Amino acid sequence: MPKEKGNKVVASNRKARHDYLIEDTVEAGLVLMGTEVKSLRMGRASLVDGFATEYRGELWLEGVYIPEYLQGTWTNHSARRRRKLLMHRHEMDKLIRKSQESGHTLVPLSLYFKDGRVKVEIALAKGKKQYDKRQSLRERQDRREADRAMSVRRRG
Repeated sequence: MPKEKGNKVVASNRKARHDYLIEDTVEAGLVLMGTEVKSLRMGRASLVDGFATEYRGELWLEGVYIPEYLQGTWTNHSARRRRKLLMHRHEMDKLIRKSQESGHTLVPLSLYFKDGRVKVEIALAKGKKQYDKRQSLRERQDRREADRAMSVRRRG
């Protein structure tokens, strides 16, 4: 039985939803060192430059920044090292196959604790063009204005 219950979000990549069109998401575990887990428990990480790549038939998370643990000794980890993703083989093969298509990439959306274990949400994403970003921003503003007008009308 796990000591902790529920989810605790450590880091989220909000910019990824703006820069990419998210097609599919998958939850994966991470192979971490002890000092990395301690640093994550302090709530310190950044997914901004992160991405996942295929290396020797496995998926690896690269560019994710987990700072060194302050009370760590010489056994401390490197802040931007490559970390192995843990997931089922059929999920991994599907993501590798789809990510090799033109314009697709694998980006981390969030890093969190789930029942005491570190998980990362990986998304199969396609890059947006500049005009797509403007269009989605305009749609969101229009939706906000419509909601605002509806709430004013309801209040009377």
